[in-house]
Amino acid sequence: MTQETGDRARPPGSATEVFGAFLKLGLTSFGGPIAHLGYFRDEFVTRRKWLDDRAYADLVALCQFLPGPASSQAGFALGMMRAGWAGALAAFTAFTLPSALILFVFALTAAAIEGPVGTGALNGLKIVAVAIVAQAVWGMARSLCPDRERAAIAVGAVAMLAFVPGAPGLVGAILLGALAGLATGRGTEAQPAGPVGVPVGRGVAIGALVAFFALLAVLPLLAGQGPALALVDSFYRAGALVFGGGHVVLPLLQAETVATGRVGADAFLAGYGAAQAVPGPLFTFAAYLGAVIEPGPNGLAGAALALAAVFLPGFLLLVGVLPFWDRFRGSAGAQALMRGANAAVVGILGAALYDPVFTSAVGDARDFTLALACFVLLTAWKVPPWAVVIVAALGGAGLALAG
Repeated sequence: MTQETGDRARPPGSATEVFGAFLKLGLTSFGGPIAHLGYFRDEFVTRRKWLDDRAYADLVALCQFLPGPASSQAGFALGMMRAGWAGALAAFTAFTLPSALILFVFALTAAAIEGPVGTGALNGLKIVAVAIVAQAVWGMARSLCPDRERAAIAVGAVAMLAFVPGAPGLVGAILLGALAGLATGRGTEAQPAGPVGVPVGRGVAIGALVAFFALLAVLPLLAGQGPALALVDSFYRAGALVFGGGHVVLPLLQAETVATGRVGADAFLAGYGAAQAVPGPLFTFAAYLGAVIEPGPNGLAGAALALAAVFLPGFLLLVGVLPFWDRFRGSAGAQALMRGANAAVVGILGAALYDPVFTSAVGDARDFTLALACFVLLTAWKVPPWAVVIVAALGGAGLALAG
């Protein structure tokens, strides 16, 4: 038996250990995926010493390169490194469950909120989404569209969605952006890649990639067989196309739920605002949507199906590319494709900032003032998003009481 095989058979930790470590993070990790990756480094590199800085940096680079929720993918891989497949499942469950449960409870209780204070607070949650998405667009544009070519790709994505709304426009914008990135990014030197020490065999990896593409192709064909399959299809497709950060799930899920009439725009934005105030991954917003979607399954079954479907494609891709990462990341063509796709994502999120976020949340100058104040708190004062959500809810209640 080789050393590599022996290491795979005897992981250095246990699933219980992994679950405890990630449960603490799932209860305390506010601030979005970039902040989560910082928490992970402090916990697993500095304190627990599960891996060194180079291995962690390579793992983070892989998760940011792929579609999907980067922090959850990194956590899944860290759990696998520590305790095999059981550790990967333990990491995902512990990191995801707290915020998913909070948002599920909010979904069950939000419709019962009445009176000017309650409805005003819900309106504040819609308004804070304007500030949070605007901050995401601004930050992503600075890092992902730093030159004329990629800025033009972002504008082209906005134009694409103006003429081809919904899921077809989203997919088309990403594909055209990737092709434009390839055309304009040739000659750019690829960055060297280091090894990522997560033990996955090539056979398992190929099987995961086959499953990823098979589900992407087959689920739309099965969606007409019942509402449960339609729900899984919608959330799986959204999870498969999330390039560039967790906030990008907003326009994808909006296209699959609001644009199709299965979730109201007001309920969608209230849930998205609430998702900013909870710890853990932003993708748990899917649990809220699954609980309120019509027609059913909704409630607990809908939340569980939506949550599993939106995370699954990112994990399948992660497992699928692990053995091939060094060669893939070292390809200048692959990096050019991803640069173009990421630039298109900035445009997609910018289009979502206008519709449905701004058009559904801002009804008058007072709403706009509250949204602007929240944006300044986030960008100039560096107030944590969860605190800004509380400010917006209180502000919305105050505006309602003031008439």
